[in-house]
Amino acid sequence: MYRYSLLTLALASSLTFPVFADADNDQTEKIEVVGSRLALRTATDSASPVDIITGQDLAATGMTETAKALQFLAPSFNFPQSSVTDGSDAVRPANLRGMSPDHTLVLVNGKRRHGSALVHLNGTASKGSSNVDLNAIPMTAIKRIEILRDGAAAQYGSDAIAGVINIVLKDSAEGGSLEAKGGQTYAGDGQSWALGWNQGLTLLGDGFVNLSLQAEHKNRTNRAGPDSRQQYPLLTDGSPDPREQTFDRKSFQIGQGEYKNAALFVNAAKPVGDNGKLYAFGGISERENISGAFYRRALDSRNNTNIYPDGFLPQLAPKIRDQSLYGGYKFTVADWDIDSSLGYGKNRFKYYVDNSLNVDLGDDSQSHFYAGALSTSEINANLDASRFVPFFNGSDLLVAVGAAWRKNQYQIEAGEPNSYYGSGSQGFVGFNQESTVKQDRHNLGFYLELENQLTDAFYWSSAVRREDYSDFGSNTSWKLAGRYQLSDHWAVRGATNTGFRAPSVQQLYFTNVSTLFVTNPDTGQLEPQESGTFNSQSEVASALGISELKPEKSKSYSLGLVYTGDSGLSVTLDAYQIKVDNRIVLSSSLESDDAALPDSVRSLISSAGADSARFFINAVDTTTKGVDLVASQNWDLGSYGSLKGSASFGYNKTDIDSVHLPSILGGLEDELFNNVEQVRMTKSNPRSKGSLNLTHSLGDFDTTLRLSYFGTYSVGYTNETVKYDAKWVTDLAVKYHYSSQLAFTLGAQNLFDTYPERTVADQTYNGVFKYPVGNTPFGMNGGYYYLQADYKY
Repeated sequence: MYRYSLLTLALASSLTFPVFADADNDQTEKIEVVGSRLALRTATDSASPVDIITGQDLAATGMTETAKALQFLAPSFNFPQSSVTDGSDAVRPANLRGMSPDHTLVLVNGKRRHGSALVHLNGTASKGSSNVDLNAIPMTAIKRIEILRDGAAAQYGSDAIAGVINIVLKDSAEGGSLEAKGGQTYAGDGQSWALGWNQGLTLLGDGFVNLSLQAEHKNRTNRAGPDSRQQYPLLTDGSPDPREQTFDRKSFQIGQGEYKNAALFVNAAKPVGDNGKLYAFGGISERENISGAFYRRALDSRNNTNIYPDGFLPQLAPKIRDQSLYGGYKFTVADWDIDSSLGYGKNRFKYYVDNSLNVDLGDDSQSHFYAGALSTSEINANLDASRFVPFFNGSDLLVAVGAAWRKNQYQIEAGEPNSYYGSGSQGFVGFNQESTVKQDRHNLGFYLELENQLTDAFYWSSAVRREDYSDFGSNTSWKLAGRYQLSDHWAVRGATNTGFRAPSVQQLYFTNVSTLFVTNPDTGQLEPQESGTFNSQSEVASALGISELKPEKSKSYSLGLVYTGDSGLSVTLDAYQIKVDNRIVLSSSLESDDAALPDSVRSLISSAGADSARFFINAVDTTTKGVDLVASQNWDLGSYGSLKGSASFGYNKTDIDSVHLPSILGGLEDELFNNVEQVRMTKSNPRSKGSLNLTHSLGDFDTTLRLSYFGTYSVGYTNETVKYDAKWVTDLAVKYHYSSQLAFTLGAQNLFDTYPERTVADQTYNGVFKYPVGNTPFGMNGGYYYLQADYKY
């Protein structure tokens, strides 16, 4: 008698839909969720929370970047912006529930998505991590996004400590859409345009092929302050060079880099026989990004005035290719539903440096350099099976079992010799032959899941998973979750689980020497330094007693309250705690001239051409606590139209429980994880974040108002911690339906031209950095207005 109830309630990841369900659905409609062991759930019957964000919700933001749109729609998702952070300007880190970006597992159509080859190294909010590049998936291809706010390593494997993001691709077999948009910032820069196309096609009668294409271009923005420093050498008589009076002192480029992106995605399926289905999906994207490094003044020893008499601004111009393809077959055998699949994904990040030179090549130096490439690839093979068996109280028990095999490969390719000869190409030194690496690892996992709607009021689920890795051993994770319906309107839910995250291949094998600008503790000024990043298998790490990386392990708890009213009001309140042991961090830098270092270590650092050394290390235990409140309500206003509303508020706080570093350093342990890095881990994301979304429809017009709140956050400097104020950002858009097929939207993002709080005076780098360049929660571009046209057929 409970089998149908189980189908409408059971989901391996125990998802719920508190806020962003489609406006056309009522609160009892069953919604298919890809990425679960079972297919159907109702809007609020769940053991853990999830946000459902439709393709229409994404499009209504007027944004073209998938990750940026999510930032303004999901309460626990952060996508901070940075500038002058090398490759992170092109692939920015995003995080869920205040955790690291690599604590969130990303799926596409329920299958694991490969990560970016980039490691965030240069002062961003999530330094030392790698993440999945969500912006490689075009918004035109997305049917909806499901964000599970609960640990799920026992169900999906490594990385799902903070939660899971599942991107469901469009699957229509007919019709299509075209869209075009353009706009610019209030300041008159950052001009952008985007074109999108989606087309559904019938495949051999009862199958489908859905194609999506998106192309976009953005001009740079610049919010740099004037550089007040002396630019030219003094004349022979000791007087200033007269060019100081005419020099354009807005010489830095701080803000959004120039950006080009094109992506093509396909999703297809074809029924086979009575109970089988073949499916395939994948895509390719190409991106170019141009951002500024630190300006080299005419008097700088790193400049050649015969080439750049007035100095120069090196530009980092990476080219990024992302590609993926999955194929699978679903069928039924002896009451078992079987899903077998094989997938491949690859991300390649090629570094180019423009408007630069290598001073050691003299007047013959080129200005354009190929500085090498990073690439990561992943192969996933999965076999999943599930069925119902009779259970107690006349109910059915869902049994799901499966196996997953994965192979990861990571490669560093050297740049052209001139990019690393001597002092190397200015702006970004090329990867040399000593940095090259090509390594891989594989793992095999097995899982068992059980789910049961025992009574009309009580639902429970459990999961256990065993993973064996070729490079560091094995791990077993488990999860228990349950939900109890207290009354017609109220329910309580909770979950507890253990999780793990295997060290990424990027963290295991990345090594390089690059130019960083670090704060001199004596002068408080930023100065260039050749910083070596050494992996845990290097001679330097071994000499310091730094052990090879091991998995991060977590314990999570959540408890929630759900209210569903007769009028359609839905409210969920969920509290959580996540404890992570042995978190992997990219350490602070150890100076090679520090007398406390053993002579052998100083010699190894110097022989690598570095002034300092930093490492990936299991160094920190943390506890993150938080609470999320979400609510939604739709109103029929009669002759005044209809109003759709949703509100959310999230708060979380991360504390460092302990720091454990090798004792061989003779008092330098604190320098390996100093105040800068501790603040970055615990306070760089806003402690609180909220939003209010209202969409009013009347006749041919839809008006959307969105208020977004970004709470206080902090930036750690060598000698101080600075707390920055909370801000509100307002977005407004009016959509006019010219016909049933054609619509126009006029909108403004950041309507009131809100900027982050200014950088404190002693951290502005002589007035250049008006805003914190390593982390601004909503960017520093100010207001942006746009016009959009949509055509559906």
